[in-house]
Amino acid sequence: MDNQDGRTWATELFDLWTALWNGDLALSEQIMAPEFTLRYAQPGTEVFDTIRTPQQFADLIAAFRKARPGLRFAPEGPTAVDLQPGDGGWTGLVTSPYLASFDGGERESRSGTDMLRVADGKIVEVWSVSNERTYYH
Repeated sequence: MDNQDGRTWATELFDLWTALWNGDLALSEQIMAPEFTLRYAQPGTEVFDTIRTPQQFADLIAAFRKARPGLRFAPEGPTAVDLQPGDGGWTGLVTSPYLASFDGGERESRSGTDMLRVADGKIVEVWSVSNERTYYH
């Protein structure tokens, strides 16, 4: 596994992370570790502190999406990658900015950055920071 392989893998992982947030809930079992930590800095995200399993996370995202129909996320800008190959898969950090918009193209004045810590090819920790407008409550 060379650096380009790691960059390609990281970009694909962030695309899967984005697809999960856009409603492909089955991806939670595929990309999340069996147990993980979420660190969301936005007001109203305290419930994220209690989420530890892929199923809990999928349920939370389903509720989030139900309350915000048509909201879509997309990576915006380059993905920062700091990965090392390991026996079980890539380990390290994958970070990317994102933008939110609604179906129909209405751009939401919201952006942020998600940092994914991965171990053996699975997300084990997430840090998420976005602007002050929040959709979490």
